[in-house]
Amino acid sequence: MRILVTGGAGFIGSHIVDQIVAAGHEAFVVDDLSTGDTSNLPSDVPVFEVDIRNADQLRGVFIAVRPDAVSHQAAQMSVSRSVREPAYDAGVNVMGLLNVLGLALEQNVGRFVFASSGGVLYGDVDAAVPETHPADPISPYGISKWVGERYLQFYAREFGMQSVAMRYANVYGPRQNPHGEAGVVAIFCQKMLRGEQSTINGDGKYIRDYVYGVDVAKANIAALTKDIPSKFEPFNIGTSLPTDTNEIATLIHQECVAFRSDAPLPGRGPARAGDLRSSRIDFGKAQRILGWKPTVDLKDGIHETVAWF
Repeated sequence: MRILVTGGAGFIGSHIVDQIVAAGHEAFVVDDLSTGDTSNLPSDVPVFEVDIRNADQLRGVFIAVRPDAVSHQAAQMSVSRSVREPAYDAGVNVMGLLNVLGLALEQNVGRFVFASSGGVLYGDVDAAVPETHPADPISPYGISKWVGERYLQFYAREFGMQSVAMRYANVYGPRQNPHGEAGVVAIFCQKMLRGEQSTINGDGKYIRDYVYGVDVAKANIAALTKDIPSKFEPFNIGTSLPTDTNEIATLIHQECVAFRSDAPLPGRGPARAGDLRSSRIDFGKAQRILGWKPTVDLKDGIHETVAWF
């Protein structure tokens, strides 16, 4: 199978490429390299440096690759940037998605897998919630992901395109980009290992569900290859386990001091607009239908992530 991965040189996308190659399929990458890096990829995987907002250039990629399936990972991924720049967020996450969807339809792509976000889609929740929980996104980022899923449903209903929405929890692990505002684990790792002060926003009692990047990539391979019961299906991809920011900072610090004894603990800063107090998802549906479950526990995952940084 020929699989085109948008955002394939990035954190999650590159792990998906690794899994595609390991499974014996052909991987092709489209990435504008604004945050991705070709060093994340096997040297023999073709990379097209194209912005998904450029429909004409993207059409050339689809014609050249003729993919059987698309894994759409390219995105604007910062909640706080989406709050400051909602039009930019929508330009990438909605208009960019529509470009990719439209070309997938033109090229008769058999399956379309979309990186959605269970971490923001359900709003504040007190327990691990299933896919049937009502969507209640409060940030433009969450809104754009929800809109993306609605477009997938439209394409499935009107054109019969097999579509899957992967509702990620908070993904972390090796290759995560520590720059900007995305990826608290990556930010903490890099700053502590450099001896710099990182920042915990607010009281740090923000509950999240942390899932390891390689586990997420394996879920994507299942979504690309397994039988799916309907033309559109959403799947939560997480661990269901609650960890707050204070706890994650402590775990990372404990690993960092093995490499740098004077690694500083984070300081405190103001709360950020758009941040949920609690976000957890139930992965039971993915386990039943895709045969997937997380295999890397948080302590081991943090150990591997700090070692990579």
